[in-house]
Amino acid sequence: MTHVEIREKFLKFFEERGHKIVPSSSLLPTDPSVLFTTAGMQQFKPYYTGEADPMKDFGSLNTVSIQKSMRTSDIDEVGDESHLTFFEMLGNFSFGGYWKKGAIEYAHEFITKEMGLKIDYVSVFGGEGDVPADEESEKIWKSIDPEIEVKKFGRADNFWGPTGNEGPCGPTSEIYVNGVEIWNLVFNEYYCTNGSQLEPLKIRGIDTGMGLERLAMVVQKKNNIFETDLLLPLIKEVRNSNPHDYKKNERTERIIADHARAIIFLVSDGVEPSNKQSGYVLRRLLRRLISSGYISEINSQKISRPLFNQVFKLYKNYYHNLNLDLTLKYFDIEDVKVQKSYPKGIREMKKFLLTKIPQHPGLSEIKYEEIAKNLFNIKQTFGLDFDVIYDILFKSTGPGLDMRLLKTYMDKEFTVHREISRAGAEKKFGGHGLILDTGELKAGNEEELKKATRLHTATHLLHASLRKILGLEVKQAGSDITAERLRFDFTFPRKMTPDEIKQVENLINEAVQKDYQVTKKEMPYEEAIKSGALAFFKLKYPPIVNVFTIGGTEPAEVPFSRELCGGPHVTHTGEIGKFKIAKEEAISAGTRRIRAVVE
Repeated sequence: MTHVEIREKFLKFFEERGHKIVPSSSLLPTDPSVLFTTAGMQQFKPYYTGEADPMKDFGSLNTVSIQKSMRTSDIDEVGDESHLTFFEMLGNFSFGGYWKKGAIEYAHEFITKEMGLKIDYVSVFGGEGDVPADEESEKIWKSIDPEIEVKKFGRADNFWGPTGNEGPCGPTSEIYVNGVEIWNLVFNEYYCTNGSQLEPLKIRGIDTGMGLERLAMVVQKKNNIFETDLLLPLIKEVRNSNPHDYKKNERTERIIADHARAIIFLVSDGVEPSNKQSGYVLRRLLRRLISSGYISEINSQKISRPLFNQVFKLYKNYYHNLNLDLTLKYFDIEDVKVQKSYPKGIREMKKFLLTKIPQHPGLSEIKYEEIAKNLFNIKQTFGLDFDVIYDILFKSTGPGLDMRLLKTYMDKEFTVHREISRAGAEKKFGGHGLILDTGELKAGNEEELKKATRLHTATHLLHASLRKILGLEVKQAGSDITAERLRFDFTFPRKMTPDEIKQVENLINEAVQKDYQVTKKEMPYEEAIKSGALAFFKLKYPPIVNVFTIGGTEPAEVPFSRELCGGPHVTHTGEIGKFKIAKEEAISAGTRRIRAVVE
């Protein structure tokens, strides 16, 4: 069964059972507690808390999706048989519709009948502390199959807690096939606060997640995920460009295959290589792909186009925003930098490994610390990334070297260096590494602060203009601002037309040209709302708030914008500069994202 057939069967199965098919959201989430979308449920969080109405948005209390996902915690582990950065998550969800019985029956039927697989065993929450055991789930499994083995575990294994320690949570039931956990059924019946306090949810919900790569592995009877039809075509492209015995380079092949998928999906969702947040992750992946090939004598220019083209062919029918040309552009830019700076550093490191590291077991920890200091100096001198150093160590060190211990000391050296750098930044910026970091707005120095302030004020004009052009249903759903660009999320049910985008741009630039005055006034929260000021209702505001008004200072002049806000602003809109929308896209059901710059 191909991955194409698995996708079709999964969506059809749940659609026939009253679920609305919802497209994947962006890898860049609205949730500020996470850097990337890590699971299918993230775009549906408001429906579990009652902030959004599933019947209004989907016409159903139940949904199903195949969500593109990204987890950075596994980057160091990629290269073995199971870890990935990018993956796809199959999931079915219910917001006050069916409960445990329905979820378990659906899962059992899909696995055993649609996929033709035999379940080894299932696990349920066995209770821990004040939280009772999930006896209900155990009884349901036994009623479906009296012979099934049910294992019980505590909170660490069978209780899902929210990222950021606050949000819907509850006990889980996991399904194992061929010794592999393939499906996790989460029963959200609590709301977690402060990481541990549990309160009953008003609307109990179902949230399930099943990795497509893992499911493909067991259905296709493969030894690992890299042998499936989702990853093997990429592995073959690497081998076509590899002059050496592939058995010696399996780890490198897997790194390149995994990173290629992650790179094209990040680029296509609007991430640009940089030294910050999601951009840093993209740059790290690009450089590791390139350097991994270099270490194994794989020509990066020879492999790049066929490799990314193969990813594009595999996924273009499911993700229509994939941008092959932009991906290759960013790849070429990073490739030039790597090929210019890395070769000498890699040669120096290999020389050090051959001549300075004793190839025998039993090295003292003092020796490991000395080796780590030397390697870190090479890193600093030649600009090698840690990933490159670790990859070379994996390929070059003798059997007596404890890689985990060496990595511990390398990490220690990095921590010491980071603290020294941070101290220097604090001295430079008067006590702060970032002179401004509100979560929404970030700036590292006075020049960046000026640019970010212009962009921040521009978000007020953007919010007001969207409401004037698209209607009052538009509401802010989140924002992120740096010195380079603004990212603004808003509620709206459909894609904006090119004409609507142009109208919004023109309206903002007209407001800039009119050089409206930007005024601030403190007032009680209730009074501010009555005055017509817009608020981001996901935030908790203090009793006294700052209200920023753009325009409206002349007699009979209606303000262009009025919002509650705590950040810095320009004094007149003429300081902002020309406003340009770079991209408009969907990030989840009913939520859109605009990326914009000012010139």
